[in-house]
Amino acid sequence: MTGKDKFIIPATRRSVLKGGAILAAGAAAGLSGFPYISRMAVRAQSAPLKFWQFYAPGGPVQSQIDWFEKAVAAWNDSHPQKVELEYVPNAEYINGPKLATAFASGEGPDIFLISPGDFLRYYNGGVLQDLTPHIDAKEDFPESVIANRMVGGKIYGIPMEVEPMAMYYSVKAFEEAKLNENDIPKTWDDLLELAKKLTTPKRFGMLFETQPGYYQNFTWYPFLWQGGGEFQGKDGKSAFDSPATVQALKFWQDAVNSGAAPRQVMGSGANDTVANLASGYCAIQNVGIWGISQLQSNAKDFKYGVFRLPTPPGGRYVTVGGGWAFVANAKSKNPDAAAQFCAWALASKEKDSVQRVADWCTKGKSDMPPRESALAAGGDAFKTGMIGKFAADVYPGARAEPRVPPEVYKIISDAIQQTQLGGADPQATATSASQQLDAFLGSYSGAPIL
Repeated sequence: MTGKDKFIIPATRRSVLKGGAILAAGAAAGLSGFPYISRMAVRAQSAPLKFWQFYAPGGPVQSQIDWFEKAVAAWNDSHPQKVELEYVPNAEYINGPKLATAFASGEGPDIFLISPGDFLRYYNGGVLQDLTPHIDAKEDFPESVIANRMVGGKIYGIPMEVEPMAMYYSVKAFEEAKLNENDIPKTWDDLLELAKKLTTPKRFGMLFETQPGYYQNFTWYPFLWQGGGEFQGKDGKSAFDSPATVQALKFWQDAVNSGAAPRQVMGSGANDTVANLASGYCAIQNVGIWGISQLQSNAKDFKYGVFRLPTPPGGRYVTVGGGWAFVANAKSKNPDAAAQFCAWALASKEKDSVQRVADWCTKGKSDMPPRESALAAGGDAFKTGMIGKFAADVYPGARAEPRVPPEVYKIISDAIQQTQLGGADPQATATSASQQLDAFLGSYSGAPIL
């Protein structure tokens, strides 16, 4: 979701409170001496709440633009405090520092989206508003979906989706190589050999994310877990120096070194099926359930198939189930209204709220719903077609995306980059990274890492 070092901008409690401290100082000195502060406060109360996200109104998928605009319009028609969508392109939001930089300077949005992987940056920075008082459908969210958005029994983020990862493949590429569904690989070795067969001078056999960031870590975790690996043990210490870590790092390294996988991905990254798979840049792509809606919207004639992640020798099938969540800025000009909007949109018992979640996962995008009632509201959409395949074959093996502090993310990211693209020895890299993790974890004092 970012460049190699860009997410290490320290969004500390001190930095996010900087703007508030300035206003407090002015108030302490007497508002008569700071008349502009009074005027600013009045304007702030009447101004729309800014909702930063990377879908609308300028996103590439019309169904997603429509969903966000419809949701905000429904809120604005029934509430005095208005909300305004502010589109931030992926290159700046997911793959850039804009969000973290905004909070570091005290200029963060009122409402925004975050993934579990970056939850602790903002929670530990003191900028996440408690949403619990406004949620009346908590029991509708399975523990596996909501736990990594909670601290001390309170909910600080409401998931809008669950996004398991799988492997997508080009039917045309398979046919050209005289392959079919019977050749779907079950193991890592089989996948690598198949990718070599599918590699041509103009096409890579398979593709993993190569850009450093939270997204790359997210896509790599299943390969660690499949061999029984973890980055942290139950004792709170690093568990990264393990055979499972070494083999996961080596597998991604082997894919690149063999020439079957590229060192660079196209479009917005390895989350972009249109620019990579549909374009013919690769024959197999490691990507999430959202790829279905991407292809449906922007490559309707492209024929593809999906299979779940292969496993290593002696390993077990597991994938990662990520997903974005609505969160409210605790330092917003109206944090209660921002929190109320999040709960109203995604976590109310009202029929419209349930249907809104179902519509996002079946019409706006292609996802598994985070609410049990939305699964029912989606009807046959979760039983047929590609989404049905994900629901039946891929999703049952999903494990929640870990939430980690930026320092932990960076250590793991560096290990992936050093081995995948830098040629470093996987064992030596795992050992070094584990030592760095232990050094950090020994002094970490934020919310629990999950």
